[in-house]
Amino acid sequence: MSSASAVASALPATAAGHPAPSHAPSQLPPARVHPRPGSGSSTGIAAVTVALLLLLWWGATAAGWIAPLFLPPPKAVWQAAVQAWDGNVQGGLPLLQHIGWSLLRVFGAFLLAAATAVPVGLLMGTSRIARGIADPLLEFYRPLPPLAYLPLIVIWFGIDETAKLLLIWLACFAPIAVSTRAGVAGVQAEQLHAAQSMGATRWQLLRHVILPSALPDILTGLRIAIGFGWTTLVAAEMVAATAGLGQLVLNASNFLRTDVVVMGIVLIGLIAYLFDLAMRRLADALTPWRAHR
Repeated sequence: MSSASAVASALPATAAGHPAPSHAPSQLPPARVHPRPGSGSSTGIAAVTVALLLLLWWGATAAGWIAPLFLPPPKAVWQAAVQAWDGNVQGGLPLLQHIGWSLLRVFGAFLLAAATAVPVGLLMGTSRIARGIADPLLEFYRPLPPLAYLPLIVIWFGIDETAKLLLIWLACFAPIAVSTRAGVAGVQAEQLHAAQSMGATRWQLLRHVILPSALPDILTGLRIAIGFGWTTLVAAEMVAATAGLGQLVLNASNFLRTDVVVMGIVLIGLIAYLFDLAMRRLADALTPWRAHR
């Protein structure tokens, strides 16, 4: 036997040119896809959490652990909502009218902020001149609480609806502008270079590359801004308001109507939460490539 034949006989069947055994797998199994941490629906968990909090609230008040002055029972809050709906609370206005005025102020200022802050954020992200002009002003007033510059707004613009809208607009403007600028800064250079190599103009870059890439951050800024708007509502309706949920809560606190105060807080929270859910659905529809929570 030659040396080549001896080497071939010593090798396994597959190495010696023979076909592989029939029991060997023909291909590798598909790779297992692991879900992203934190993914999946949390609706059931949220429902259980709310139910447990309501149960704890009812149990603590029913057992007398907390005085009704500090935390009224859920039944008292519901009765206060019924009284307010019929206009039998301070001011004599029905609850629906209070809700309408608050919605008009918050969403009016919010839409105005979105229409002005998004262009400013885009300019800050694409122009160093615009960034140098707007960034110091924005970062100066952004940390200030609305109550700090409320007296100046009243002095400058009076006590009508202009002052209220301006106060809420200022609260909503900063998070939208900052989020838009962050979204523009996150656009990858490869995307810009690819569009420029195809002859895209500056407007086409903004319309087809920068704005779609920054859209998830813009939507996040809008969600944050509406929260600031509702937070500022109570301060805005301190300025000679005769209707609104914030005004209703303030008047109730002066008369120690804790049930009305809690009712107003719950209403504001529910409205803001429903709007946030709508914004999440809008974000899923406009940016399906981006994972949202």
